[in-house]
Amino acid sequence: MVGMTGKRTTTAEKAEQAEKAEQADTRETVPPVPRGFGLTANGYGSLSRQFASTPRGARLARRSVVRQMGHWGFGPMTDATCAVALVVAELAANAVCHGRLRGRNFHVWVDYEGPASRFRIEVSDAVLGRTPEDPKLPPDDHESGRGLFLVECLASRWGWEPRNPVGKTVWAEVAAVRPGGEG
Repeated sequence: MVGMTGKRTTTAEKAEQAEKAEQADTRETVPPVPRGFGLTANGYGSLSRQFASTPRGARLARRSVVRQMGHWGFGPMTDATCAVALVVAELAANAVCHGRLRGRNFHVWVDYEGPASRFRIEVSDAVLGRTPEDPKLPPDDHESGRGLFLVECLASRWGWEPRNPVGKTVWAEVAAVRPGGEG
């Protein structure tokens, strides 16, 4: 029989080519282990970015974190993404409202620790004088003041620490149950 190259192939050569093609097909059907953009082979990832100390900067911080979580394999509507986005939004809003210093940005750092099944969120600002207090629900007629209460409800742990050389860092840890039940 004459092949596409004009070269005559024998039945044995055809069988060998078919076997090689079948082996290649089986290798292709085994899907690679899914790994999100920016994750190490061990399942760790991190996002670190500065934003302007404005309401727009707080919105951009939340959106950037949601986008990065998508790269890590968490869809925008998963429980983990919604919890992390809300914690980032509240801490960033507090950094803008209570930790704003003219000419200084705030910093957001989100660390995904896959083996530990958690996110660690840190938001740093330039003002040390106004530190977070124990969260309390304000009276029903107040429009604000519930941010740290929400953070406490969503986070397994949270706190703050002084930032060297200036300012403070508020941090929270949120459980990260992967979609599909993977821990």
